Amino acid sequence: MEFRRINNLPPYVFAHVNRLKAEARRAGEDIIDLGFGNPDIASPPAVVDKLAEAARNARNHRYSSSRGLPNLRKAVADRYRRRFGVELDPETEVINTIGAKEGISHLMWALVQPGDAALVPEPSYPIHIYAPALAGAEVRRVPVSQGVDYFGHLHEAFLDSWPRPRVIAVSFPHNPTTTTVELGFFERLVAFAAEHDVMIVHDFAYADISFDGYRPPSLLEVAGAKEVGVELYTLSKSHSMAGWRVGFVVGNPAAVEALAKLKSYLDYGTFQPIQIASIIALNECDDYIDEVNAIYQKRRDVLVEGLNRAGWKVDRPRGTMFVWAEIPGPYVEMGSLDFAVHLLREAKVAVSPGIGFGPSADRFVRFALVENHQRTAQAVRGIRRALERL
Repeated sequence: MEFRRINNLPPYVFAHVNRLKAEARRAGEDIIDLGFGNPDIASPPAVVDKLAEAARNARNHRYSSSRGLPNLRKAVADRYRRRFGVELDPETEVINTIGAKEGISHLMWALVQPGDAALVPEPSYPIHIYAPALAGAEVRRVPVSQGVDYFGHLHEAFLDSWPRPRVIAVSFPHNPTTTTVELGFFERLVAFAAEHDVMIVHDFAYADISFDGYRPPSLLEVAGAKEVGVELYTLSKSHSMAGWRVGFVVGNPAAVEALAKLKSYLDYGTFQPIQIASIIALNECDDYIDEVNAIYQKRRDVLVEGLNRAGWKVDRPRGTMFVWAEIPGPYVEMGSLDFAVHLLREAKVAVSPGIGFGPSADRFVRFALVENHQRTAQAVRGIRRALERL
């Protein structure tokens, strides 16, 4: 039987490394996994306590609302007011999603169809490419990395495309490249979208993970942004609640309403005790975010400084929970997949091969800061030995 859409998906590159990692662990090897961006920090205790309390209440075991509880949507609006100075109407400009991936996937169903086009970053977190592709749109890729004129490339790609793209997907701080932007970038992007009647979808997954005094701007800080765009916000990284699957789409009321209508046919929302506990996260855990950032920054510094001492020149990211590293010159011909396999076998360290984020990224690997700083230092020692063996 031919399976529609599924046959158009490429092989999952990360699966090969995951298989080898699992085999090594079954053989008793100690593998330090810096590949999968799966936060290891515990969720806020007050949030966990509230979840347990709410889960014991039988009234919360029933269907919830796919839009999200009113108090949850209000808490998101309050968070945006405190953090970004942005006013949101909880009734018309906020909707709860079952994580950011679900949100962006179903949002693309509402925004594009076969015959449409979308602009996405390259390299890219895979869902940014495959959400519009699975909705039937043609995907045009725009190069992104530190030091590259992303807006210039985006402008060129838009004007060279026919039909003209209906959606521009962006994500800053960017996964995997860790590229960051200032508010001026979004000011130019909003003006461009208004001029060309195109919708901006900003995946703001790393809104709160930043270092060295950098503060990631929200798209919605720009005047007029809600007329042309939406933003995806999530508790996965900022509150270490990845497995809870709590995300939000905020901004343009028409897009929020379209997503709400679609979701009303598809789901009944996140388990209600999770929503109730998430209200605590949004309202009472701003200090926890600072603690999370301090942990990631220490891990970042151990990894970056250690790799540089080992002769692998790596930049210090200002945002995300990743380090994006160009493969050292003598080894770049291996390609990112073979190089990742070499690190797994010789250093006992798992990383993500860049090719999994797009063809242009085959000279890179991605480290996730998901092991404590002692284990991260151990990983650096293993990598040093592995590079010497090559």
